[in-house]
Amino acid sequence: MSIQINYKAGPFKKKSSNLVLFVDENFNITGLKKLISNGEYSFIGDLLAINDKKKKIIAYDLNSRRRIILISIKKKITTSEAEGLGAKFYDIFKDIKQNHFDINSETAKNTLKNFVGYFLHGLKLKSYIFDKYKSKKEKKNLIINILGKNIPSLKHQIKFQAVENGTFFARDLVSEPGNILHPDEYAKRLNSLKKIGLKVNVYDEKKLKKLGMNTLLGVGQGSVRGSYLVTMEWKGKKDNSKPLAFVGKGVCFDTGGISLKPAKFMEDMTYDMAGSATVVGLMKSLALRKARVNAIGVVGLVENMPGGNAQRPGDIVKSYSGKTVEILNTDAEGRLVLADALTFTEEKYSPKFIVDLATLTGAIIVSLGSEYAGLFSNDDKLSKQLIDVGEKTEEKVWRMPLNKNFDKLIDSKNADMQNINYVGGAGSTTAAQFLQRFILNKTPWAHLDIAGMAFSKYGGALNSGGATGYGVRLLNKLVEDYYE
Repeated sequence: MSIQINYKAGPFKKKSSNLVLFVDENFNITGLKKLISNGEYSFIGDLLAINDKKKKIIAYDLNSRRRIILISIKKKITTSEAEGLGAKFYDIFKDIKQNHFDINSETAKNTLKNFVGYFLHGLKLKSYIFDKYKSKKEKKNLIINILGKNIPSLKHQIKFQAVENGTFFARDLVSEPGNILHPDEYAKRLNSLKKIGLKVNVYDEKKLKKLGMNTLLGVGQGSVRGSYLVTMEWKGKKDNSKPLAFVGKGVCFDTGGISLKPAKFMEDMTYDMAGSATVVGLMKSLALRKARVNAIGVVGLVENMPGGNAQRPGDIVKSYSGKTVEILNTDAEGRLVLADALTFTEEKYSPKFIVDLATLTGAIIVSLGSEYAGLFSNDDKLSKQLIDVGEKTEEKVWRMPLNKNFDKLIDSKNADMQNINYVGGAGSTTAAQFLQRFILNKTPWAHLDIAGMAFSKYGGALNSGGATGYGVRLLNKLVEDYYE
């Protein structure tokens, strides 16, 4: 679906095939007298008297070529509610033949600054589809004219577009099949981000071996594809202040390795790189909107395959940190990728904080379903900030426990630690507890387990099903509200 938005600050025209007007939550239309004819005003008033006003959007067909759409907005409406209205508008009208809409921005009278911008932001986010591989594509488009003076400033338009582009890029990456977006191709696509101002460094297997990133390399050694660590740097400040760091798991396809997964639903494991996609989408958004912050994105890109050279259960590997890990299950691979990436990020960049994202455990879906990402952290301040921006963006997180008593579940008799808890229970917590061992210098750190959030079979408030791009808007808001 193509969405074309035209901002027209000129005089409002009464004649329109689809005229969109905002009213209060009681559908009071007295303020609309000057915008429609007397006959239309009386006709709509009569219909409203018998209509169900619990609906937020009501459309009246006045004739075969004329429709008036009323959208009710609360006086104190939140940004997420405004975005939700835009998404609902898209859902209702995406399939109509009359594809031109004239929205009178000056009827949007409420306490929310940039209401129209958030409304359109939700509409655009909802419109995403991934039809790249369909031979017959639906050539639909919506043309939306925003009339009146109550429009987002150019600065805010750029911000909204940057976040949309970053979210869509993340969704595109997650939606690609494993035979297309393998680690080699992924690394190439990230290199192309140099053109928008990001400094990109690609560490291939030769460099990773020299660095001693054996937990990351071990995951990918059964694949014919390469394994990579890619760093993306955005320098939005002129000073050398500590950067914010974001780390993502990029397992482009996860068979489970020698600890092979069941065949049913294994095709979904193309989404196991969603954590890395969020980091990439965020870094793209920050660069496009020229965020006034120094930020680092780090992603580990591997493919977990069973092969003649694949890692075996029982293998012991030495991580970049120097700590040794006994591999009891090769399907607990994401934490091995992140282990090296976390220590490397902390050591190389000395960041203000580190947030990592990963589709790490099925256990978090048992705990939180698809409503919240699991948040594990060593820092109360960072946790509170993530919870707050999660509520604002409707990309919610729920804090889960970390405790030294969980350590005994991942202590190994043969190495410093083992990569799974064989006793059972606390699967998400022991995974996070494992990761925490690779934060060596007490850097504020948060781990987001997004296994239940990265992909939606049925769609959500701002997505139509498939890859959600979860985390791009969350982390962009974190940066915007607290670190710019």
